Amino acid sequence: MATNLAVLILGVGPRIGTSVAEKFASNGYKVAVASRSGSGTKTAEGVLSLKADFANPDSVPALFDAVKAEFHTFPNVVIYNAASLTNPPDQNSVLSVPAESVASDLNVNTISPYVAAQQAIRGWEILPKGTKKTFIYTGNILNVSILPLPRFLDLGMGKSASAFWIGLADASYSAQGFRFFYADERQADGKLIGAALDGPAHGEFYVQLANHEGNVPWHATFVKGKGCVQFE
Repeated sequence: MATNLAVLILGVGPRIGTSVAEKFASNGYKVAVASRSGSGTKTAEGVLSLKADFANPDSVPALFDAVKAEFHTFPNVVIYNAASLTNPPDQNSVLSVPAESVASDLNVNTISPYVAAQQAIRGWEILPKGTKKTFIYTGNILNVSILPLPRFLDLGMGKSASAFWIGLADASYSAQGFRFFYADERQADGKLIGAALDGPAHGEFYVQLANHEGNVPWHATFVKGKGCVQFE
């Protein structure tokens, strides 16, 4: 069981975020979650609920300060689960998405998680050396597959950009024991999981990643019930 370990989950919905929070809590972690509906208080289960707007990257550092103040420890696991997209107003023109919408969605999909990663490594440097430090970004197939769906324009841009810096960060910091993962649930044949994604499967896999179990690469594709499965 975990002892004095904490996880900060940025972006919490009814499936992935909630399931991941429950799984880490059952493994003895102190849990903090941040979302637009955050209350600024602890729930009956002891989960710290924080309010956040990930379209504003400058708001991210305060979330780490709040976790440190409440739990008296820095989150050794940081999970970025927020995402945003904008449908093109002209469905016949993928480039009709306004530039300001693209910028706002990139803040959510790429810049805010980047800021979160910066905050993470600053805190990890003062945690005990034996503590496993992990950053997990909830990704999808869009970093390696261009789907012909206009609504995925800025979501795909953000996932692709984030996959690059996450891979580079893992290569740069893994020797220090800091792991960075782009986690992507797939169907058994490697195809896009889409709406069939499984919250509890994410919880199981994310705890495995946090424990640094197995030789899982930064591009961590996984299948429910099988764990990490690599696809071409």
